[in-house]
Amino acid sequence: MDSQNKDRWLVVVNPNAGIGKCGRDWNEISRLLDKYGFNYMTVFTKAPLHAIDIVKENIGKGFRKIISVGGDGTMNEVVNGIFNQNYVKTTDITVAMIAVGTGNDWVKTFNIPANYEKAIIVIKNNNEIIQDVGFLTYQNSEGQKERYFINVAGLGFDGLVAQKTNYDKKRGKGNPLLYLKNLFTSLYSYKSANTTIFIDNNKQIKTKTFSIGIGIGKYNGGGMLQVPDARPDSGEFNMTLIKDMSRWSVIASLKKLYNGKIGKHKKVETFEAKTIKIESKPSILLEADGESLGNSPVEMKIIPKSVKAIINYL
Repeated sequence: MDSQNKDRWLVVVNPNAGIGKCGRDWNEISRLLDKYGFNYMTVFTKAPLHAIDIVKENIGKGFRKIISVGGDGTMNEVVNGIFNQNYVKTTDITVAMIAVGTGNDWVKTFNIPANYEKAIIVIKNNNEIIQDVGFLTYQNSEGQKERYFINVAGLGFDGLVAQKTNYDKKRGKGNPLLYLKNLFTSLYSYKSANTTIFIDNNKQIKTKTFSIGIGIGKYNGGGMLQVPDARPDSGEFNMTLIKDMSRWSVIASLKKLYNGKIGKHKKVETFEAKTIKIESKPSILLEADGESLGNSPVEMKIIPKSVKAIINYL
């Protein structure tokens, strides 16, 4: 381990984030990091999941401070790198973010500006919170998989919209309204599923489910407040269960998804939970931090106060 790296920032840059915007803007971002006196090393990701290996390798080389430059998916990979290494406790690592993605939802909970210079000043101020992280198991074509997440996981309709949005981004389409566009187009094909939800091993809910949001942070889908009561250091998930709804009811309720009042809808219930298990027929799609992962059955648990994050105090 190089002891000099303990005080250096590892800057993990996803040049493809924001449909290539991150790569185009990197010179400006690096100029600002230099302007504010950051001592850092830059590594560019070359493929999906590459950031996980970058982080694991460089924690082994002594780095304890990481800036994720990209979208929520890049931050998700950084967090998975932190939790898949065995060199130090996860609470020995500090993460920060310069958001250059299409959704940029994790930063919204912490009031971190989209403006690069202002975001870098927030990092320089070094105000930290020790936030929770979620761990989940799920299914995909290869069998059972595991993943950590730092913001919001979604199942059902949310999983389908994320899948379509990620497909569009791979084809070079991307803007802040992409999620909303796919939300409307998905309404015509999506069917609610019979779902059984186990909460903290002491509550069971059987219902026909439209969508489920499980939050550590408050925002997903490019600014939706689907889990408005989530608190990142509460030691519990905040879960919003949206039961079977007609497409017209969903459209009529969109405003509530953005103003944080979705929990007042008669077809919506909210819960706090440390563990959640979800089974469904047919299986429903899963996303976490905007990344399409697989499908149910899904199990998740909260890992309380397990990583340091730099935030902008209100």
